[in-house]
Amino acid sequence: MNDLWRGLSEAVRLIVSLDAALIEIVLRSLQVTVSAVLIASLIGLPLGALIAVNRFRFRRATIALLNALMGLPPVVVGLIVYILLSRSGPFGVLGLLFTPTAMIIAQVIIITPLIASIAHQAIRDLWAEYHDLLISLNTTKRQRMATLIWDSRRSLLTASLAGFGRAIGEVGAIMIVGGNIDHVTRVLTTAIALETGKGDFGLALGLGFILIALAIVINLTIHTISQTERGGRW
Repeated sequence: MNDLWRGLSEAVRLIVSLDAALIEIVLRSLQVTVSAVLIASLIGLPLGALIAVNRFRFRRATIALLNALMGLPPVVVGLIVYILLSRSGPFGVLGLLFTPTAMIIAQVIIITPLIASIAHQAIRDLWAEYHDLLISLNTTKRQRMATLIWDSRRSLLTASLAGFGRAIGEVGAIMIVGGNIDHVTRVLTTAIALETGKGDFGLALGLGFILIALAIVINLTIHTISQTERGGRW
């Protein structure tokens, strides 16, 4: 019990004093995760729109695969990326293993199916509403997709935020491909695991509080956007 109270008081002190080590880890976590979310959104949002608007062979299978990939185990993703980026792998010459770039790649693979699936569901519902109008205007597929993406931007922002929420709390894949190297690839989740193992509960709790705060902010933002969505579009 004494260890808990000491850890809590130390965590508060580190946060209030803006401890340099703590801030460095938080900023690196945000850098990696925001980069991954931006890349995954650039891939996943148009992909979701493409699947929603177009009718093609194996469309149902594609949707099923996309939904299945939402539950892809992060450690498996980490293992695959590790093999691909290792010295004996096909991309080993790039020297990306144990760098923030490798962590971004792993997170992109993990969250792209999630973003694409949510985007597909949102755009599919809007496409059912807009279908006759857009067809009557003789729009191209690209114009239809652009219109649907713009008019469903609230839902698509929610999709990206959901991806951020999953990525910021991920530990398995980035531990494998990043190596948890101090001042290089150490992020919130890997640092919490390391400091807990070392018995440094102060720093671990401090990082944990920040991680919880980020998760709360993301969930409140998603809830607010969802409530606003029910009230009407922008």
